[in-house]
Amino acid sequence: MKTSWRSASIVASAVAVLALTTACGQEKADGTGAQNVGATVPAGGYGADAGGGYDVGGGGTQDGQAGGADAAGQAAEGAGKLAVSENAELGEVLTDNAGRTLYRFDQDTAEPPKTNCDGDCAAAWPPVLSDDASAGEGVDPSLLGEVTRPDGTKQLTVGGWPAYRYAKDVQPGDTNGQGVGGTWYALAPDGKKANSASDLPDLPGLSTRKDPKLGEIVVDGNGMTVYRFMKDEAWPKPVSACVDACLDKWPVVAPVAANDTKGVEKKGLMSFTRPDGAKQQTIDCWPIYTFAGDEAPGDTNGQGVGGTWYAVSPEGKPIGAPKE
Repeated sequence: MKTSWRSASIVASAVAVLALTTACGQEKADGTGAQNVGATVPAGGYGADAGGGYDVGGGGTQDGQAGGADAAGQAAEGAGKLAVSENAELGEVLTDNAGRTLYRFDQDTAEPPKTNCDGDCAAAWPPVLSDDASAGEGVDPSLLGEVTRPDGTKQLTVGGWPAYRYAKDVQPGDTNGQGVGGTWYALAPDGKKANSASDLPDLPGLSTRKDPKLGEIVVDGNGMTVYRFMKDEAWPKPVSACVDACLDKWPVVAPVAANDTKGVEKKGLMSFTRPDGAKQQTIDCWPIYTFAGDEAPGDTNGQGVGGTWYAVSPEGKPIGAPKE
């Protein structure tokens, strides 16, 4: 570790949330409480294939487990001297010393740095270790840091964001991980998402768009459709029934400041702390998620999955859900 690197223990900046004017819970929650991760749709939160498992590289699909020589070949390793590469579609992209693209994960946090990609996820998205990393031309050394992973290894951070490679990137310069699951993006040299102006429009943290089939729906800052889980609760406080493997398919929406929204009802716009310590955003006090099976802005592949997942209206209602 270089002494000039930013420490991973930066105190988290407070997330602005709107105080509730009424008690949480305007609708009756489904009291079953059982978890339902939905139909057999590819998980994709860390890179899915059409077969329902995930492809960890050149050797094919591993159904539900990491294993295999290809996964081992994509083990976590250092980055060496970091470099900046120019990509025709994404602009400036951060790469390791071998020219491999580095990525960041929307479900991680930068302040303080924290990784939420472990186990099977880390097989498809090997973390970049910090031990030998250094700043090359165009990279600000003060933006480099490290975070301790659950297994005790030290992972490189850039601008606070943990850095990864993608197992499906075979050649230097490949960017096959860009936009996967609506949560993975190539790293720019400053730790932000590498993108062209047309690739990722400048959207608020939460806003609305007109869907031709569903009407007005809520989308996140990447333009990805936002969903509700009918087994969650909003009263007397938000409770998420989506845990463990469910979260691979349905990543939570991280907290969004009230002034970083457009067209979304402010009442009940708040965040809460999940049992695993992560923060999750709500609309009308209902926890909200994205769907790993949505590959691009505008997709609504999560609509109606398992009879329990529905796109969210600007008022926080589940669009198309059966009336109780």
